[in-house]
Amino acid sequence: MNIQDSITNYGPILYSYITLLTLFGFLIMGWDKKKAEKQKGRTTENKLIFIAFLGGTIGIAFGMLIFKHKTSKKKFYIGIPGIYVLQWAVFFGVLYYLIW
Repeated sequence: MNIQDSITNYGPILYSYITLLTLFGFLIMGWDKKKAEKQKGRTTENKLIFIAFLGGTIGIAFGMLIFKHKTSKKKFYIGIPGIYVLQWAVFFGVLYYLIW
């Protein structure tokens, strides 16, 4: 299977996966912000970071900006962009490996 066949076969699945995790990451940030304001049960920071690692980085980042949530935490304002850069590095590394 060449790279073009891989993109044709797995591209829509990857796109759907990233889209769903982005939406989930964004919604979970809004939900956690609401819970923080009411001081009720919260989503742990590690779970939010884990969602970002799974592919919800963009949603978590937009959730931080729009809901103004976790923006003062170093783990988030440095960690989330770092995870995003790492994900792109892995993506291009895999792409490079597949092409060459």
